[in-house]
Amino acid sequence: MSEFITGVTFGGAEWTPSYVTDINQKTCIGCGRCFKVCPRDVFDLVEKEDLMADDDFDDDYGDFEDDDNSMVMNIKNANDCIGCEACSRVCPKDCFTHQHKEAA
Repeated sequence: MSEFITGVTFGGAEWTPSYVTDINQKTCIGCGRCFKVCPRDVFDLVEKEDLMADDDFDDDYGDFEDDDNSMVMNIKNANDCIGCEACSRVCPKDCFTHQHKEAA
């Protein structure tokens, strides 16, 4: 059985953080809500063109160049994530993947 890192809230309740591991950049609309709510500077807005130059990025619909919005969110520093999941709660497109971290 895996045991995850846990913390305690100010009120004494046990809490298990869930850290951001991925952003679905195909569904991200670059609204910046996650960027604004993140207390740890984990995210960065990047140009879609920068992603399109990456051979690993696949635009399944072939409509990326037609989009008015030219920015998407990217994980800049995952190691600074505190696992609060605020980014997921404000994301209108449900772009985030999180996971618990196993205790050492």
